[in-house]
Amino acid sequence: MNMLVDGEWRTGAYESTNEEGEFERQTTSFREWVEDDPESEFPAESGRYHLYVSYACPWAHRTLLVRALKGLEDHISVSVVDPYRQNDGWEFSPDRLGCTADSVNGAAYLRDVYTKADSEFTGRVTVPVLWDKERDTIVNNESEEILRMLDTEFDAVADRDVTLYPEEYRDGVDDTIEAIYEPVNNGVYRAGFAETQTAYEEAVGDLFDALDHWEGVLADRRYLCGPELTEADLCLFTTLVRFDAVYATHFKCNVRRIVDYPNLWNYLKELMQLPDVAETVRIDHIKEHYYRSHAGINPSGIVPVGPELDFESDHDRERLVGGPPEEVRH
Repeated sequence: MNMLVDGEWRTGAYESTNEEGEFERQTTSFREWVEDDPESEFPAESGRYHLYVSYACPWAHRTLLVRALKGLEDHISVSVVDPYRQNDGWEFSPDRLGCTADSVNGAAYLRDVYTKADSEFTGRVTVPVLWDKERDTIVNNESEEILRMLDTEFDAVADRDVTLYPEEYRDGVDDTIEAIYEPVNNGVYRAGFAETQTAYEEAVGDLFDALDHWEGVLADRRYLCGPELTEADLCLFTTLVRFDAVYATHFKCNVRRIVDYPNLWNYLKELMQLPDVAETVRIDHIKEHYYRSHAGINPSGIVPVGPELDFESDHDRERLVGGPPEEVRH
């Protein structure tokens, strides 16, 4: 795989699989925590932190969603990498639509940010990255933990009084995020990067068993954990919004599309239509990244024109009890 080894960039196999041909995701390395405590090592402060993201990446997308829903745009700055990830890894291409320069460290590649934090870093260079401008280092590069920090530790500076991790739902939120991770969030990658028929079919079976399950849950429940929007919904959303455009074809997850699931499709449309959510979704970046960056899957690099997905059409979720937080409603 393309990665840093003792601070030096190495190119090789693109993704990692085990001896059974199953995709294995690398664990993240930076795991410090921002806290709503002025005495902590990383206190939650307006203007102190910076996010490095890709619009293409579902893991980075989670952090953009919570940043938008809580109104943290003026408090946590963002740099966006080029969706086309080549042999040099994530690159800053400020002249491309939707991309930016690295406004904090002036890096040409995201790997330079990693080596600034740790000159002997070994591992994959991934998004998202939460950077501390004051201590001049990476705080965290684990998407679920960054999402949780932005949701729970920045209330004092957020422009909206929104919680996506309500006290009464916390066990359910944690359990649901864990339940959807392996079969759904990671499941599409397990299918797409499988190198044996057996590994692929196992991943696809797990994926659609899970989608069928959540289709049933959403038949009489507004959101995954009940009547309130939570972090769990953001974690599922970022996979669902990419599914029909990319995963169904590029990753061969074609048993059914999301539009073929009445409840999942209407649920996806409701979330997409929340204020500020659509601005975090760049289908052009998503399609370019997957279809052009994965040469082992799509050697031609041709990006398909379709499908046409009408995320703005009416949904039926108002029939169920609950709804989005008052502060993020139209």
